[in-house]
Amino acid sequence: MTPRQIMLVQTSFAQVTPIAATAADLFYGRLFQIAPDVRAMFPDDLSGQKKKLMAMLGTAVADLSHLDTRLPAVRAPGRRHTGYGVGTAHYVPVGVALLWALEKGLGDVFTAEVREAWAAAYRILAHTMIDASGDQALAA
Repeated sequence: MTPRQIMLVQTSFAQVTPIAATAADLFYGRLFQIAPDVRAMFPDDLSGQKKKLMAMLGTAVADLSHLDTRLPAVRAPGRRHTGYGVGTAHYVPVGVALLWALEKGLGDVFTAEVREAWAAAYRILAHTMIDASGDQALAA
């Protein structure tokens, strides 16, 4: 990611923080709409899960400037998600739902440039988690 992309993600996420509950609602609503099979992977009450999502995003966004040292911490959720039945194919609808939720939540602030910056960030994080899940599968 370029320094500008990092700045765009961090600046736009600062505007998501006040609407975190709405953003989480948008994300999960869209995810379950486009990938209904993943609904069974989550508890009936999503309130705790929504808070975890926003906290994880906040940490990832804050650490974008230091990805080289923070990527090992991203691998742990990737390994954990494998135990929940998450496969490589699940990362596509998650990314689609995330970008859609950000677009809906941020409105005009979510320009094409901001969208591409978020897409770049998500690609890095998703690939890191996917690689970690593969490592665990090989070790088992």
